[in-house]
Amino acid sequence: MNKQVLSANKQLIASAVDTRKDELRELALNIHAHPELGYQEFKASTWLSDCLEKDGFIVERGTAGLETAFSAVWEGKPGGPTLGILAEYDALPGLGHACGHNLIGTSSVGAALALKDAFPELPAKIQVLGTPAEEGLGGKVIMCEEGVFDDLDAAMMCHPKNQTMVLRGGLARVSATFKFFGKESHAASAPEKGISALDAVIQSFHAINSLRQFFTDDVRIHGVITKGGDAANIVPGYSEAQFLIRSNTRTMLEEVKEKVYAAVRQSAASVGAKCEIDEHLVYAERNTNVSLAMLFKENLEAMGIAVQAPPAQGGIGSSDIGNVSQIVPTIHPYVKIGEATNHTHEFTEETKSEGGIAGMIQAAKALAMTAYDLSVQPEALQQVKDEFKKWEEEKNDKGVVNQ
Repeated sequence: MNKQVLSANKQLIASAVDTRKDELRELALNIHAHPELGYQEFKASTWLSDCLEKDGFIVERGTAGLETAFSAVWEGKPGGPTLGILAEYDALPGLGHACGHNLIGTSSVGAALALKDAFPELPAKIQVLGTPAEEGLGGKVIMCEEGVFDDLDAAMMCHPKNQTMVLRGGLARVSATFKFFGKESHAASAPEKGISALDAVIQSFHAINSLRQFFTDDVRIHGVITKGGDAANIVPGYSEAQFLIRSNTRTMLEEVKEKVYAAVRQSAASVGAKCEIDEHLVYAERNTNVSLAMLFKENLEAMGIAVQAPPAQGGIGSSDIGNVSQIVPTIHPYVKIGEATNHTHEFTEETKSEGGIAGMIQAAKALAMTAYDLSVQPEALQQVKDEFKKWEEEKNDKGVVNQ
């Protein structure tokens, strides 16, 4: 770790976050105690946006036509960059805040408030964007389609985890619902008259498993049966499964997806059932802006926080911030709050612990300091933009088109 110390101005930012620490803790714990699933985050989005509005941010609710999305803007001295700090706040079914979105939303709000408190004449426009339904329903995908991020010069957020990292990527991902239609019959007295939709589901799982050896190591496919039937003595006439399919890029994902879909259709046909496939929103792979990530890393290290390299293989999920990263220079770093793995009951406990609160405060400080860097260092902002422009040119040369 490089030895650094906070400048006087960044100490002001850190102090501004610390001054609001009790307020931010209460907000994060309140969201944790009232977990809401995607597009149902009415309490969380209201609490976060109200907190900004009462401190002078201009708030728009229902951004991009999404009831629980919001935009909160404060501009210091005109003429500077427009910087997006993204808030997430949806929970997981059955687990609550097992991904720490209560900390993400609150750290983003805390960062924006600290910047305004410490530097009311900051040459920048700070826009906190409340982005609902990250856990599978893709609020950011819809917001991208509606042009919400188009005017940003950079976008950032910070995620709690069991490691502190700034360069961890994210896989492209699509979710799909497989619907199988058979024919009911009495399972004992007239099984020959039935067509089992459940058998079509089970055959699909086997067929997908048989494909795994032919995919590259980055591919991840996982599913659950969401409806198997109604009773053991009735041949299931309708069954359903939900699958997630992931790969390194959307281009590669298309190839994997078509093989999986073909296997599912053939599995249905093999038992005489019919199949419908409902495809949901596609999460793009994450394009981490390294220049921006290094600014964030320097700020973490100046606070005495060690930063780890991401795993050489594996250890990668997906997020709809990948779609944002195709439009604007973006980072999605992680701050360690404990030892548990995300999406577990143990992590749910950590996201309301003192370790979770401490990580949230660190995240708020680093976000605010990084936004400050972009506001007062034109050369740093230009480097971030130049890197993104180069990435776009290389993508266009390869003929890759945003989807």
